[in-house]
Amino acid sequence: MPIVGITDVSQKSFDYVVVGGGTAGLTLATRLSEDPSLSILVLEAGEANLDDPKIVMPGQFAQTFMNPKYDWGFMTTKQKHSNDQQKLWARGKGLGGSSGMNFYCWVKPPAADIDAFEKLGNPGWNWADYQKYSMKSETFHAPSKEITDLYPHTFDLSLRGTSGPIQTTIPSHISTVDAIYQQTVVNKGLKTIKDPYGGDITGTWMASVNLDPKDWSRSYSASAYLRPNLTRKNLTVLTEAFVTRVLFGDTTDSQDLTATGVEFLYNDKVYAVKANKEVVLSAGAIKDPQILELSGIGRADILSKIGVDLKLELPGVGENVQEHHFFGISFELNPNTPHETFDLMADPTYAEEAKRLYALGKGLQRTAIASFSYFPVSAANPKDTPAIIDKLEEEVKARDAKGELPAGLKEQLDIQIAVLRDDTLPDCEIAAFPGFFTSSSKPEPGKSYITILPMVNHPISRGTIHAVSKDAKDHPEMDPHYFECDTDLEIMVQQFKFARSFADVEPWKSAVVREVDPGPLVQSDEEIRDYIKNTHSSTWHTAGSCSMLPRNKLGVVDPQLKVYGTTNLRIVDISIIPLHIAAHTQATAYVIGEKAADIIKSGL
Repeated sequence: MPIVGITDVSQKSFDYVVVGGGTAGLTLATRLSEDPSLSILVLEAGEANLDDPKIVMPGQFAQTFMNPKYDWGFMTTKQKHSNDQQKLWARGKGLGGSSGMNFYCWVKPPAADIDAFEKLGNPGWNWADYQKYSMKSETFHAPSKEITDLYPHTFDLSLRGTSGPIQTTIPSHISTVDAIYQQTVVNKGLKTIKDPYGGDITGTWMASVNLDPKDWSRSYSASAYLRPNLTRKNLTVLTEAFVTRVLFGDTTDSQDLTATGVEFLYNDKVYAVKANKEVVLSAGAIKDPQILELSGIGRADILSKIGVDLKLELPGVGENVQEHHFFGISFELNPNTPHETFDLMADPTYAEEAKRLYALGKGLQRTAIASFSYFPVSAANPKDTPAIIDKLEEEVKARDAKGELPAGLKEQLDIQIAVLRDDTLPDCEIAAFPGFFTSSSKPEPGKSYITILPMVNHPISRGTIHAVSKDAKDHPEMDPHYFECDTDLEIMVQQFKFARSFADVEPWKSAVVREVDPGPLVQSDEEIRDYIKNTHSSTWHTAGSCSMLPRNKLGVVDPQLKVYGTTNLRIVDISIIPLHIAAHTQATAYVIGEKAADIIKSGL
């Protein structure tokens, strides 16, 4: 049914109450509603935001960030290993969640990263299963002749979905800039990947995006899963409903908790709704642990501190947090070769013309980030990589011997160290942004730029997310512990040097005039480290805060995504990822939503 008002929900009962109408939440709710005998309610804290041009029109990178209509605007604690800086953790608010504000990159991880889920105690969570659900979520459109005439794209249709809700395609892109970058990294020794959607991403390649080529609009969970199915009578959506806690029935000490519904705020008044079968948290990796703690589930010391009665001690809640982060190196392009980069959008007249052309299915507004490289750190520095890994391994052994590692972490770190030693698997990521995307300097009008964005994908550092008070409106405390393990910073340093070495390689050598940020004043390792600490940013891919792990290894959910110690409370979003993946996370969020729907249906 259409998006409803409070009287259609308050004190009513639904079979499934889904908390959070984001990427995974809407995927799950829509799939469950395929069974007409089930009633599903989605509670979303943000507004509907359907058909909003700030969301559906691409080419507006980060334009919704820090706008409370679209973004939660979370901030981390001061990071002591990052010069005491606080970092913005932008997160989508409104139907679609972060799938409505991300940079629409469609990236899947290496098969080994998903198979690691199974190794950590989660039967059935492996690459073969992942690929099945990923292909179920998408419909791939081969690139148009307009695009292939400009760049020789390759793809394997057997690795792409053909009938899923999310529309993906190879995008319109800045072919001149991408050609420079791609040929440069191949000349540096990276292999070209024909199609990175089959579990092998180690090399360099052109990505797909979740845009619908019919009109070049963003294809995301609200437009692709929810919108076509809003007429279903058994699917109810209430927006601006801020969930504060899960409600439970009375139990004895030996019984598992049974969720009976949720409490939420609507226009600052408290309401409740009943769940006949299950409550599902899909509020994201930042809000999920807070909701659990305000519901009485989590670490006893945390709940005592905020004055919430403990109903279920589950020490893994809000722990094992892992976050991708990146920094930028910007370069000015040689003006002798014309490039239509995003820098042109800084001119208001050009930007208005781009919007006019977009309505006709043309122009720069359709463009995306397309160039990606994933590679082992040994590709950046073969000489020093063994010593970097050996140092990490010795540190892990020493911490383990002293009993300093939380339960289960040694097993995760052993997998991460094995990946670092395996030259067929990626530790590093570079995305090539066709424009100026650093913050230390400002771009000069009329000039074109390319920004290299190196990223940490398998962080060794582990963070925490916890509630700070009983007030659900208070943002939780987010402490990613950036660079607490120096290996994370050292891998970024090696990527910095790798990117800077492009200056000696064609076609980069002829195509680039100068490095802008950080520029020639940053030379020593300490100067590079300081630049990274001061300028790195979240990649907005937080995972692990409600990890799918055995309970005695700080797990929060089991392989069926059910919260330990409960009979009918699940978590369905990327907070359940136990060990972070080398990929931008939205494709994986859809997989989790699709798989969760089948898990739930199989138990009916």
